[in-house]
Amino acid sequence: MSFTLTRRRAAAAVIIAGLLVPLSACGSDDDTKDSATEPSASASTTGAPKADLTVLAAASLTDVFKTAGAAYEKENPGTKLKFSFAGSQQLAAQVKQGAPADALVTADTKTMDGLQSDTGSPTVIAKNRLVIATGKGNPEKVENLKDLSDPKLKVVLAAPEVPVGRYSKQILDAQKIDVKPVSQELDVRSVLSKVELGEADAGLVYKTDVATATDKVDAVDISDAQNAVASYPAATLKTSKHSAAAAAFVKWLSTPEAQKILADAGFQQP
Repeated sequence: MSFTLTRRRAAAAVIIAGLLVPLSACGSDDDTKDSATEPSASASTTGAPKADLTVLAAASLTDVFKTAGAAYEKENPGTKLKFSFAGSQQLAAQVKQGAPADALVTADTKTMDGLQSDTGSPTVIAKNRLVIATGKGNPEKVENLKDLSDPKLKVVLAAPEVPVGRYSKQILDAQKIDVKPVSQELDVRSVLSKVELGEADAGLVYKTDVATATDKVDAVDISDAQNAVASYPAATLKTSKHSAAAAAFVKWLSTPEAQKILADAGFQQP
């Protein structure tokens, strides 16, 4: 009787073990699948590391970078971009003062070259050209650069320390045109604002700036022979606490997707 009971118990144990093994194996498959498909806690679905990034960018990039930033965040869930826009010379000063940031994009190579000890290797992501911004309908009938020398015309320029101000001086000096500006602004958007508000009759800005305010200003084109080409280099900052994520964003700015966004805003290919 005792021997029979023992055999029955042993048989029951074997049966139970046989039922448990498949269940355990099934659970193991699910765990493996979840582990393989679950996104990494430190990387986005496209492989770029997740981080909250601060990007210092030239004022002329204000509108297009908002669009580009939204596209990048959508492509890289978990990454947040914060942009700080100002004149390139102001951005350079912030970098020198140790402002916490991860990447820098200026409107000229000269400013970026002056920060070689603070940045990674820069890459030019876009180019731009100057135009003459006038009030809507061009009420003063400005037709060319020479017209800006008319003492009756209120002309506003960017300060010579600002990239667009330096470009403006370059093309005016090349044509031996003497302009007496009513003011010299700290960035290109301030020049545009003066014209928008009617505080100036004309100003030299980038082509892309006028494109952001076509309901308030008009653009008078400047021939290529008399114009200057502005280059926009982008680089990571050596003080960044998210160097890999910053490098991924800078690299993305040269991708077809980012280049299309820049082109749609009027920027030229690098």
